Amino acid sequence: MAHHKIGWKTAAALVISNMIGTGVFTSLGYQISDLKNTTSILSLWVIGGFLALIGAFIYSELASKFKQSGGDYIYLSRTYHPVFGYLSSWISLFVGFSAPISLAALAMSKYLNSFGLNLGKEFAIAMILIVAIFQSFSLNLSSKFQNIFTILKVIFILLLIGIGFYYAPTVSPNAVSFDSSFTEELMLPAFATSLVYVTFAYTGWNSASYIIEEINQPKKNLPKALFIGVIFVTVTYVFLNFVFLKHATAASLVGKEDVANISFANILGLQHVKWVSCFIALQLIATISGYLWIGSRLSQATAKENKLWSFMAKENKHKIPVRAIWVHTTISISLIFSGDFEVIFTYTSFVLQILATLAISTAFFIKKDELTIIKSKFFYVLPTIFLAFSLYICYFVLMQKPKESLFGLGIIALGIIIFFFDKHQKPND
Repeated sequence: MAHHKIGWKTAAALVISNMIGTGVFTSLGYQISDLKNTTSILSLWVIGGFLALIGAFIYSELASKFKQSGGDYIYLSRTYHPVFGYLSSWISLFVGFSAPISLAALAMSKYLNSFGLNLGKEFAIAMILIVAIFQSFSLNLSSKFQNIFTILKVIFILLLIGIGFYYAPTVSPNAVSFDSSFTEELMLPAFATSLVYVTFAYTGWNSASYIIEEINQPKKNLPKALFIGVIFVTVTYVFLNFVFLKHATAASLVGKEDVANISFANILGLQHVKWVSCFIALQLIATISGYLWIGSRLSQATAKENKLWSFMAKENKHKIPVRAIWVHTTISISLIFSGDFEVIFTYTSFVLQILATLAISTAFFIKKDELTIIKSKFFYVLPTIFLAFSLYICYFVLMQKPKESLFGLGIIALGIIIFFFDKHQKPND
């Protein structure tokens, strides 16, 4: 029986919906506390997009070299040592895929509360469960569900940008300020810590590489999906943040999570901004769905090679890793009870940055004659740039947010202990 495979459009839809989630609607409030200049704020988003694009190039090469679903797990296990691959799956299970699902579900209830509803954690849990049920049947149903909600997401975001550009600034003075102070701001530690929120908003640029075995003609379709996804998202992010700044005062945005609401209430009035909230909440369904889809495939790839995880390898007759989907669902739900939004946000971003640094470094092990897109030594400049930025971000987050960073490092340490425990579970090895 031939199993349904997805084309580049569904793969690009996955990339877009995994990237556009809570990050772009929440990070500006944290950035504007320290960075007042519009050039420095927008350059954060440009740098984030540039790094994601470099990452997409590198992952296309890694995916065509290894030809196996599982992304970081495969690249790190095969290049360095199984402990690194194991760690990447451990991090992804708890932080990489489950935390963004919890954050998206929590943000959903927050945005819907502008209707005067008092939705809390119960609603967030119900949403995760509904998406998990849709994911559990067949690839065909999963991709239809994913595509419909991604199209909704894209139309809505383009509408937001259109409305924001069409209307003249509604507050005075607004938060847009293009003076020369941005050169000093680029040197601030806060610029580096703001970059970690931005890289979180771009997490997901690598998502299609995790399911290479489910993609039709992956050599051609994977790079196409990654590049189209990343470029679309970068342009969108820069425009969206400009629109948020244009229609709000700096003071009203500082430290706030619902920046879209604050900004659009000034254009549409409090009565109509509720619909913006409603659509932000709706577009987060595609985010939850995308992370659940990709995360379960990564855990399944690990389950095939590790004893403690092996129960997650089982598939239904449509080749859907149902158990892995429900393990991710359970973890996401339990994370909802584990702390406040910004704390989860910071340690998640930090740990994912470390993971991305490790995964990208495997690119130096691709031989020149294995390259398929940039077939020259110039290719190795890309991971070098990525790693330089990545280490710079990690260093400053560790200095500025030691508590959250140490919590993140604790999750990594626990993963190492479990790996060695797991290895002793294999008498037949």
